[in-house]
Amino acid sequence: QVQLPESGPGLVKPSQTLSLICTVSGGSITTNYHYWSWILQPPGQGLEWLGTIATCGSTYYSPSLKGRTSISRDASKNRSTRQLNSVTPKDTAVYYCAGSTGLLLGVAEAGLYDDWGQGAQVTVSS
Repeated sequence: QVQLPESGPGLVKPSQTLSLICTVSGGSITTNYHYWSWILQPPGQGLEWLGTIATCGSTYYSPSLKGRTSISRDASKNRSTRQLNSVTPKDTAVYYCAGSTGLLLGVAEAGLYDDWGQGAQVTVSS
């Protein structure tokens, strides 16, 4: 069974850069999935798609992030990293990674992805 544990700092101060790592356990980030996505869920709100990276390296980002985020994929370490710059308290959320064989632009529904991570809580506070 493929598992997608995420890791991150937990608590980040405003204006800092947030980095989250999602490692594929029990599978391969390049052969199990053609696309790798990140989704967030702010407190009391619904899921929101952040961005996707394809196996070929193409990236797609949510316009709402206004260039503050980047997604990368390291096949040698079987993981994906997502960075979010200049964080504010509004970026407080649970962040999920997800793998899919098809391109799911803008999609934040867990059931449509082949595998979904356990989620990492991130709080932005001074």
